[in-house]
Amino acid sequence: MKIVAMEPLGVDRSLIDSLAKPLEQAGHTLTYYEQRETDTAKLIDRIRDAEILIVANQPLPAEAVEACPNLKMIAVAFTGVDHIPLETCKARGIKVSNAAGYSTNAVAELAFGLMISLYRSIPACDQRARTGGTKDGLVGPELKGKTMGIVGTGAIGSRVAEIASVFGCKLLAYSRTVKPALEQKGVHFVSLEELLRESDIVTLHVPCTDETRGMIGKEQLALMKPTAVLINTARGPVVDNAALADALNAGQIAGAGLDVFDMEPPIPQDYPLLHAKNTVLTPHAAFATKEAMIARAHITFDNVTGYLDGKQINVIL
Repeated sequence: MKIVAMEPLGVDRSLIDSLAKPLEQAGHTLTYYEQRETDTAKLIDRIRDAEILIVANQPLPAEAVEACPNLKMIAVAFTGVDHIPLETCKARGIKVSNAAGYSTNAVAELAFGLMISLYRSIPACDQRARTGGTKDGLVGPELKGKTMGIVGTGAIGSRVAEIASVFGCKLLAYSRTVKPALEQKGVHFVSLEELLRESDIVTLHVPCTDETRGMIGKEQLALMKPTAVLINTARGPVVDNAALADALNAGQIAGAGLDVFDMEPPIPQDYPLLHAKNTVLTPHAAFATKEAMIARAHITFDNVTGYLDGKQINVIL
């Protein structure tokens, strides 16, 4: 089959060649692009003949999928699939697998990086140190003893709970299903409303679906403590980001640490959150560690191999 990787996977080409070798020995071909193509017409030219398509987190338009008459499977080198036109794939009978679990630790670690950066004013401290300043006015709180509200207790949310317990946080969680294993570790499952009211830190770890889109909006932000901070390393549209910018600028909440937005970076300069008060922003980098990039390459090629062997794994569709 003709396999096309429409964007790079963030690892050395030598690893890609090594992973592709068994496929090529079996008679399949791999075309691997080292640069993204954001022009839709040019992207279609790139992938038109693909039977299996590998895509990371670049948005894949439905019209691009429709333009691939031979496409049978999409291997998503990412956990979330909200950038893939699943309805189009479903109508076409195109199989979709994701790279489940590759970045669990990476994302959890960056969530704590954002928390500590906000609490201890690390960006401002850096600037003070470089310009002859002092810590005056930058003395912040500790994580120990704070109540952390974890929204979504999948693999990443569960890992966040494990790390937070080591910091000495009190743990609340909101999820579709209560997890006894987490309860045994001291996590208390509550309603979203109670979590928002009681938490010093609210950290989001849910996929972007019709159910979760906009789940943190003006009303939910109004429930949070004025001393609370919001962390989003999940998906941008889970939050009403215009409402969040308003809440930050009004001092309704104390801060926000954000890795995701309404669009993929680069972020337009007029985007409200770029200018909101008390934010620490990263350009959708939570998943991007060396270890995670290697793991997702392996998982992605395993997904392709599984499909070719008639044993699809990490099934989305």
